Amino acid sequence: MAASGNKSAYELIDFYMEAGVDSLVSEHPVDRFAPAEPAVPPKRPPQATLQPRDLETNGRIHAPAAPPAPEEAIMAARAAAKTAQTLDELRAILDKFDGCALKATASQLVFADGNPAARVMFVGEAPGRDEDIEGLPFVGRSGKLLDRMLAAIGLDRTKVYIANIVPWRPPGNRTPTPQESQICLPFIRRQIELADPDVLVCLGGPSAQTLLGLKDGITKTRGRWYTFDTGKREIRAMPTFHPAFLLRSPLQKRFAWRDFLAIKKALADAQR
Repeated sequence: MAASGNKSAYELIDFYMEAGVDSLVSEHPVDRFAPAEPAVPPKRPPQATLQPRDLETNGRIHAPAAPPAPEEAIMAARAAAKTAQTLDELRAILDKFDGCALKATASQLVFADGNPAARVMFVGEAPGRDEDIEGLPFVGRSGKLLDRMLAAIGLDRTKVYIANIVPWRPPGNRTPTPQESQICLPFIRRQIELADPDVLVCLGGPSAQTLLGLKDGITKTRGRWYTFDTGKREIRAMPTFHPAFLLRSPLQKRFAWRDFLAIKKALADAQR
């Protein structure tokens, strides 16, 4: 019984960490808005300057520089994305882009993983805790499930290219707002155009709705073929369930299996 109880406790802790919980609630109330007053202020070199992500200095909270208005940020993103001629250039542009407020709270940019020359590209919604730590998409529990799904149709990360619509982790793993997704949309569209896959797979409803302009939910759209227009050519695109959803609803895996078989067939047909 003790071993079983310890296992349950560890699973609960893993769940909280995956959800972004990073502090405990004690028995006594704490005013987290009160300014902290450390006994010995830390010493800093005279020439040191605050960076945008330095949220705490000398015990006091400093808000990052306010991002531009959403409309201005979207226009700036479109202009910046167009200038990228390679995926490396696009990554460098994204790393310097300050139009999305999520950049200030994320640890780092999560750009992509896998083979940029692969014939199939998977696009999710946004990074989670593990992805924010490692700087790679789909490396947590859902990523491990995705790896097993890929292996089932003879693929691995050397044969696919993986990215997200939003390349920065939202605080607490919350869902990105429509404005955040729209600000990042020009970059992922350019990323797809530069990667130029034969097949595009949208992992989850938000990815399919943002990239393909669909209104229906993922239950109605999964397994169907749509078209993604890069501006240069049309790419076959299919929505399917996000691996995180499959972890919560394992009975839906049989439908995802059908989708992956269809993806395998599409790749084989494109080779002929």
